[in-house]
Amino acid sequence: MLTIENPTPIQQAIIAKLKYIFDPEIPVNIWELGFIYEIRQDAENNVVIVMTLTAPNCPAADSLPAMVRDELMTIHDIKSLFVEVTFDPPWSTEMMSEAAQLDLGLL
Repeated sequence: MLTIENPTPIQQAIIAKLKYIFDPEIPVNIWELGFIYEIRQDAENNVVIVMTLTAPNCPAADSLPAMVRDELMTIHDIKSLFVEVTFDPPWSTEMMSEAAQLDLGLL
């Protein structure tokens, strides 16, 4: 799971919004699932989100990144937003938070 030391106010708002986006097949939000690999923000508040999915053939491969973009663009201070999907490294259950693993009975 991504850890950001001293997150900016925009990064804090992004994380808060990500906690309300759920994978349609897993009853856990994408932040706790460890789908977010990186949150980059420049001085002009252009933001890049690097995220993954459970697998390249995930049924939510088109809809989940769009949901992330739509939700995060409601943060008024973001000037532009790009959502990049990657499968390197491949997602695994070890990327989930401990709370998510408990919720899904993996611990």
